[in-house]
Amino acid sequence: MSLVCLSDFEAYAKKHLPKVTWEYLAAGADDSCTRDDNLRAYKRIRLRPCLLHDVSMIDTKTTILGTEISFPVGIAPTGFHRLAWPSGELSTAKAAEAMNTCYIASTYATCSMEEIVAAAPGGFRWFQLYIHRQRSASVQLVRRAEALGFQAVVLTVDVPYPGKRRDDIRNNFQLPQHMSVKNFEGIFEDQDRSEYGLPANSMEPNLSWEDVRWLQGLTHLPIVLKGILTKEDTELAVRHGVQGIIVSNHGGRQLDGVPASIDALVEIKEAVRDKVEIYLDGGVRTGTDVLKALALGAKCVFIGRPALWGLTYKGEEGLQELLQILKDEFRLSMALTGCRNVSEIGRHLVQFPRL
Repeated sequence: MSLVCLSDFEAYAKKHLPKVTWEYLAAGADDSCTRDDNLRAYKRIRLRPCLLHDVSMIDTKTTILGTEISFPVGIAPTGFHRLAWPSGELSTAKAAEAMNTCYIASTYATCSMEEIVAAAPGGFRWFQLYIHRQRSASVQLVRRAEALGFQAVVLTVDVPYPGKRRDDIRNNFQLPQHMSVKNFEGIFEDQDRSEYGLPANSMEPNLSWEDVRWLQGLTHLPIVLKGILTKEDTELAVRHGVQGIIVSNHGGRQLDGVPASIDALVEIKEAVRDKVEIYLDGGVRTGTDVLKALALGAKCVFIGRPALWGLTYKGEEGLQELLQILKDEFRLSMALTGCRNVSEIGRHLVQFPRL
C-alpha cells in the first residue's frame, strides 16, 4: 500500500481502528464546528509566490526555544497512544527522534515519561502538564520531567472541565482495562475512576494567572502556555513572563464555536510582536498549511491526530513516514513560493479572500 498524503493515513486509520476508538480520536465538542473549521480555514488562505529566485538549495531547519529541529513541525500532546499502536508513546518518541523534531509528551500518556526517555534517549522533548486538584500530583510530574531532561513544560490552560464530546457519551467510551495513565501509577490509588482511568473531576477548575507564577517557582524550565486564542490572554501571558504560546483550540474538542487556530494566530502575532515564541496546532494537514502558519507568525506547528494515524499505520515506521511526507511537502511549498530558508517565509506570502 502506498500512502502519499496525510488524508491517506486518516482513511487507513478510520478503516482499521475499532469504531469506538476512531470516534474518540476524531471527536469534536458539540457540533464540531471548530474542529471542522480548523481544516477549512487553511483553504481560505491564498499563497502569493515570489518567482525567479534561486531555490536549488532549500533549508527547512529552524529553532524553538534555542534548540534546532529539522523542520518546523513537531508532535502535539495527545493522550493514549496505545489506542493506536501497542507500544504507544514509545514509538512516537522514537519517530520524533529519528526525524529530529520536538515531541510534547502528554500527562495522559499510556507510557510513563521514564519509559519515553529510555526509548529515545537522544530525543528533544517537552512535557505537557494538566494541573489537578491534588496539586502534589502535578508537583511530582514537573519534578520528574525536569530530572529526566525534558526541556520545557507546556501548561494546557483550556481544560477547567472536559468539553462535551457526543460520540464518547453515546459510545460510553472507556480506556481499555489493559491500559492506564502510566504517569499517575501509585498517585491516585483507591479512588473511583472516570472513563479516562483517573478520578472523576480530578482537573483543577480554579486555575488563574497566579498559578503560572506558582509553576514558574516550581521549575527552572521554560513555560509554554497551550490553548491561547485571544490578544488579551496573549498580552497577559507576555506580562507573566512565559517563554512560548501554543495557539490552540484543543483540536476543537473543548469549546465549540471558537476561532480556527490559524485565524486566531493573526491577532496573537500582532499582540506578541516577537516578545515570546508563538506555535500553533489544529488542522495542519499539508506542507502548504505549515507554510501558511509560519507566514502568519508561527515559529513551529504541532500535529495531533495525524501522529496517531501514522502510528495506526505502522507504529514508529508509519509515523516517521507521515512526518517525512509533511517535511517533503513543506520543502516543496518553500521552493514554489521562492523561499530558500525558513527566515524568508513572511506575511507577504499569504492573502485572505476579499469579502
